Amino acid sequence: MDPTATEDAPRWFRTALDEPPVHGDTEVEGARVHYRAWGEEGRPGLVLVHGGAAHSGWWDHIAPFFSAGNRVVALDLTGHGDSEHRRAYDLDLWAREVMAVADAGGVDGPPTVIGHSMGGWVTATVGARFGAEVDGIVIIDSPLNEQPPEEERLRRKSRTAKVYDDRETILGRFTTMPAQEVLLPYVRRHIAEESVKAVDAGWSWKFDPSLFAERVLLRDLLPELKCRAGFLRSEFGLVPDTMAGEIDALLGHRVPIVDLPATGHHPMLDQPLVLVTALRALLRQWAVDSLPD
Repeated sequence: MDPTATEDAPRWFRTALDEPPVHGDTEVEGARVHYRAWGEEGRPGLVLVHGGAAHSGWWDHIAPFFSAGNRVVALDLTGHGDSEHRRAYDLDLWAREVMAVADAGGVDGPPTVIGHSMGGWVTATVGARFGAEVDGIVIIDSPLNEQPPEEERLRRKSRTAKVYDDRETILGRFTTMPAQEVLLPYVRRHIAEESVKAVDAGWSWKFDPSLFAERVLLRDLLPELKCRAGFLRSEFGLVPDTMAGEIDALLGHRVPIVDLPATGHHPMLDQPLVLVTALRALLRQWAVDSLPD
């Protein structure tokens, strides 16, 4: 990250970035999958799953809050970030990538998987398909749409990667999908810098512009979960009260649904400490629940 971009950032953010991740790769069904990892190998772990058209760097300022006692791994799903692109994508394949990265990244025992937006759909797939192999899942502001909100916008755009003349121009065009009113400038800058790559004619985004996947509906996945779960809902996100009630019913009224106050759909970009606090509280309660009587 450009050092001048952090000059006005708060101390907690600079401290988080002072704990840089270790980068690694593993191969999953013929494609290279990139990941970042924090904390010591061989510890119980968290696997962090980004949203559509995003990447593992969205967690750079979040993961260090959990690395003291955990191995924390964030992957680039294929078609995103520094992972390879595929000819086709689907939720089950991405779920298998999550499980493979937990193993390759040095997590000891069943991981807790945390996913945002489209990554929440992937995380729900993990819970439905691999529930016996995970400690639990947390879904962050994933709506019950026919398709994730990121793909709705991508489908309206060209499937040809747009190329910009210079790096500063493309960084200035960084936005979220869906758009969000509040973005902390130092977080936005860091994530934008991790979202671009140099190409022959200039600079382009890393994600696959033809990024569409055959998928099972989230409303069909939630009743099939085979592990404990939590759902975090952003106050100004994509899960209104009526939908939260439907999600609660689909989960059998047995899963905590936590409201994140004053947050947009992308809480790591506008209220990251609120997100950290909610995750810490949920994970600590699960740890207490797991203690022997």
